[in-house]
Amino acid sequence: MDDLISKVTDLITELDDVSVEASALLAEVPEERRRHAENLLHYAHLRTIDIRELQNSLHDLGVTSLTTVETFTRGRLELALNALLALAGRTSDIDVARIIADDERADIALDNNATELFGQERADVTSHIMVTLPAEAADDAELVESFAAAGMDLARINCAHDGPEQWRRMIDNVNAAAEKVGRRIFVSMDLAGPKLRTGDIEPGPRVGRARVMRDDAGTVIAKSKIWLTPRLDENPKPAPSDLPGRPALPLEADQGWLEQLQLEDVITLHDSRSAKRHFTVVRIDTDSEGEIEAVLAEGEKNAWIAEGTHLRSNYEVTRAGGVPPTVQKLRFHTGDEFILTSREEITTIPRTDDEIPRVSCSLPSAVAALKPGDPVLFDDGALGAEVVEVSETSSSEDSHVDARLRVLRTKPNGQPLAAHKGINLPNTDLPLNSLTDEDIEHLRFVVEHADIAAVSFIRTQGDAEYVYKVLDEIAAEHEAAGREDLASKARNLGVVLKIETIPAFQNLPGIIIASMKRAKSGLMIARGDLAVELGFDRMGEVPGQILTLAQAAGVPTILGTQVLENMAKAGLPSRAEITDAAFALRAECVMLNKGPHITEAIAILNNLARKMGRSQRKSRIMLRKIRSWSD
Repeated sequence: MDDLISKVTDLITELDDVSVEASALLAEVPEERRRHAENLLHYAHLRTIDIRELQNSLHDLGVTSLTTVETFTRGRLELALNALLALAGRTSDIDVARIIADDERADIALDNNATELFGQERADVTSHIMVTLPAEAADDAELVESFAAAGMDLARINCAHDGPEQWRRMIDNVNAAAEKVGRRIFVSMDLAGPKLRTGDIEPGPRVGRARVMRDDAGTVIAKSKIWLTPRLDENPKPAPSDLPGRPALPLEADQGWLEQLQLEDVITLHDSRSAKRHFTVVRIDTDSEGEIEAVLAEGEKNAWIAEGTHLRSNYEVTRAGGVPPTVQKLRFHTGDEFILTSREEITTIPRTDDEIPRVSCSLPSAVAALKPGDPVLFDDGALGAEVVEVSETSSSEDSHVDARLRVLRTKPNGQPLAAHKGINLPNTDLPLNSLTDEDIEHLRFVVEHADIAAVSFIRTQGDAEYVYKVLDEIAAEHEAAGREDLASKARNLGVVLKIETIPAFQNLPGIIIASMKRAKSGLMIARGDLAVELGFDRMGEVPGQILTLAQAAGVPTILGTQVLENMAKAGLPSRAEITDAAFALRAECVMLNKGPHITEAIAILNNLARKMGRSQRKSRIMLRKIRSWSD
């Protein structure tokens, strides 16, 4: 018993030493959040120590297992010490009532911080639901209203897509939906941050495929189709999306040739394989003046139609145009080598086995930062490589860095790599700001029109501080223009820092401390990029560790990426998705992505949130009555 008392006492002393050492840092945090900042440092320090043996010993005595110390770490240790002293028959001057009151206040503070950032919780629901708006939300007010009616608390707009005009219409529709359901719906906007992507790959031949659809017996059940529009039309009429079978292949032809076509006419061609193909005209669309806008023709077989293919009908001939180039990809196998270059160039497809492909990077400075041994991951980790060597070329005409990579991981039959695919550099110190010039322009839009800015590419405390520095500069701009309301909003804007890299996880305590200097701050656990960088073997524990560290600081969290993804896309959730969603509801907010069945996914998550709100509080399992086991 004395040994346990000594160990717990030593831990409390260590936490007090942490407070003394961090006194200057804590003084920078507003007074109302200082206790939470101190508790964050206490909890982070405790998690640097292996206390499993102590936990088991305390559990055996029925004292505590120290598994829920996040909200008040020092206080929980004091309560454990108080119980040990009582079991040893020794007196204690520990103020138990004060500790319990402080612990309760920590829970209340976290709830209040979540309300400040995400809006008021609905009755019986402890987690907010954030929904990513599709492009259609800009013009479909009823769609947004259906999201709100199903349980959407926050609308998410991704600044990597669409533009300011569409964003304004989306926000207008969100506000209209909020008015109809009778509650405020906050708008969060994701800033893309600097994105590392592969460069362009040379286009392939201009060949398109008109395809039939067959049943399991090989019988054609839907014909192949071509959609012909006038060659010089700047805004050609799009092919209907509701045609049966495969999509129609869009082609361009001369206006005069199209005008001579009539229903049931046959268009003959020799495709790129020299196969003769026939297509029958089944539909002719004309404009208000009677000129042909588009012609739909159907065939009985597949056809590969190249740019410039002769089209014949009624003894008249034209050339097919408007065929887009095929998309080409590189393919790599384990052991292959290729060059990642900082020079802007178009990748050519190797013609021989000896030719080493060269792939450009959208951020040249990232290539310059690579060192031998650094891992480089492509396309969400589907292709894993390692830097073998780095070389620099410098001349009056050209200066660039080449990194030779060796492929370490692919699928058994190789892995394709396309243009504009993501690149992750988990162990490389990148000389990049967390906000690009484009992000700063988007941040100005957020200040004027939205409630929350979600910032990507956060790696260090300095990255977080830079975001607030830019917001202060935007506030100063509004002040100089006499717009005091927008200046105040810029300084008090909700900011969510996305945790999606290894450096962000390693520097998490400092990042959270930086965010706590402002009133409305939160974290997003971006499981997609985080899984790529950390590896899947660590994703079972890291999201939970981020949740508990944020809880220690009283900082609300958003958990996103693939929550009910199968439900949103296919209309039916997998078994594992429901369990995953229940875990996600430990966060103060859960993010759902886009999909044709997103409204149903919102409703399922909403119902699950109501049930879990009665059964779980963060990492604490609440033992509500199980009616199924009642007599």
